[in-house]
Amino acid sequence: MERIAVVYWSGTGNTEAMANAVADGARGAGAEAELLPVAEFDPSSVASYRAVAFGCPAMGAETLEEDEFAPAYEAAKPALAGKKVGLFGSYGWGDGEWMRNWEEDVRAAGADLAADPVTCNDAPDDAAIDACAALGKALA
Repeated sequence: MERIAVVYWSGTGNTEAMANAVADGARGAGAEAELLPVAEFDPSSVASYRAVAFGCPAMGAETLEEDEFAPAYEAAKPALAGKKVGLFGSYGWGDGEWMRNWEEDVRAAGADLAADPVTCNDAPDDAAIDACAALGKALA
């Protein structure tokens, strides 16, 4: 069974709901999905997963959460080359610039984006949850 990590940070629960949908989609496609709040994620473990989904909301001036998530992502980034990766997150303002920048950074690291990143404004609606499940399936 393929192992997939779903690593996320959530301040309001929106990105956590998206992470659950990604994990459910991966499990529905036959993968073993580990749902990991970023505080429980060991960046050195990336090699042990077939794919990794990262979820983080937009913070401040459309950046990744800086205290926990960004350092863990940066530590994991060198191991992303050739790895299937998915991105997701919510935002409450702006136009999604943080996700476009993040997507570019993941591509520059040599990762293979399994699907388009999934974003939603505030709480995920049914369409966003379905898109997250499809992302999980694509990672599986």
